[in-house]
Amino acid sequence: MARPKSEDKQKAILNAAVLEIAEHGVSAPTARIAKIAGVAEGSLFTYFSNKDELLNHLYLYLKEELRESMMSDYPKAETVKNRIKHAWEKYVAWGIKNPSKRIVLAKLGMSNRVSEQTKALGLDAFSDVVKMIQESTANGLLRDYPFDFVCAIMGSLADTSMDFIVGEPAKAEYYTNAGFEAFWNAVAND
Repeated sequence: MARPKSEDKQKAILNAAVLEIAEHGVSAPTARIAKIAGVAEGSLFTYFSNKDELLNHLYLYLKEELRESMMSDYPKAETVKNRIKHAWEKYVAWGIKNPSKRIVLAKLGMSNRVSEQTKALGLDAFSDVVKMIQESTANGLLRDYPFDFVCAIMGSLADTSMDFIVGEPAKAEYYTNAGFEAFWNAVAND
């Protein structure tokens, strides 16, 4: 009879994968991930049938953590600008608090080892924000840019804001607000 899987071991593997992938990219060896997690490499494959499954699961794990951060206390009744600003501030705060996870999420998002289906599932977690941006584009509040382009602008400016905050932590609020204003001015029709 097979032993039941441990949620703690699975999380240890995922957290070890974050450390290794942040440093070595998606080519990080599973043997090293297993060692950092404190499990045998064979045990890693008890939880994930192959490395691609591990990478896809890790992508969704990080997206879910980011979603929980961005959507905590989400102000559904606020203006579009205030709702987007809330998501922005939570995203920047998460990225500053979790620099390795931020790096890994970016690497996995660019990797062809993470399936398009998995990437779509990761986006589904942000359905409230996606719907708001699509509706705001349709009603003319936001410029008629493709959704992926709006997300790319947001991601690039958020990354820039985070990089400046890391360099000057005392100016975190300034760079968070300045980055958001740059984003809003790039996409809003006002």
